[in-house]
Amino acid sequence: MLSPMSDAVLRAIHEARAVAILRAGDADVASAALDAAVRGGFRVLEVTTSTPRVLDHIARLAADPRLTIGAGTVLTVAQARDCAAAGARFLVSPVTDPEVITEAARLGCVAIPGAHTPTELWLAHRAGAPLQKLFPAPAGGPDWLRSVLAPMPFLRVIPTNGVDEANAAAWLAAGAYAVGMVRSLFAPEDLAARAYDRVEARARAMLAAIAN
Repeated sequence: MLSPMSDAVLRAIHEARAVAILRAGDADVASAALDAAVRGGFRVLEVTTSTPRVLDHIARLAADPRLTIGAGTVLTVAQARDCAAAGARFLVSPVTDPEVITEAARLGCVAIPGAHTPTELWLAHRAGAPLQKLFPAPAGGPDWLRSVLAPMPFLRVIPTNGVDEANAAAWLAAGAYAVGMVRSLFAPEDLAARAYDRVEARARAMLAAIAN
């Protein structure tokens, strides 16, 4: 059984329908880009552990009661503990590691392990992960996900690679629990140019594209 906090996180992600996922090589750029996504309307954000000062970013954003913050590229139990202590409420991995999933549950966090095939999605679910990250997104796109969910509708899948403004609504229509926006939101060229106004504008456009 999930904790009340985890239930709240699941609701927040499902209601938001989209997660802003940042991977950056500069701490100051990361902070400004995350703020731009928030100004653009994102309320669920994920900061990868490869981002400099990731724990500081998580703690700062987690202090805002409007936001639900997670950590990405969580590969070890130690990382899970550090990120949870900083305020992360969901822990995302590119792979399925039962030890990390178990620790996330112990910490009261939602585990979102990575999976790429129907079998991997099923095993992530069986391991106790309440959400599954579809990574990388398969070539079949939304049609692939629709086919997988037909026999396994209990899966709660979040595609996070190859999702953009043009196809996000199609992913959701196919049954995605939410979608993750990475480079399509935080374009590397915009981060390099410190063009945070473009990040904010893209955030607004992406959220408008998936609005009910």
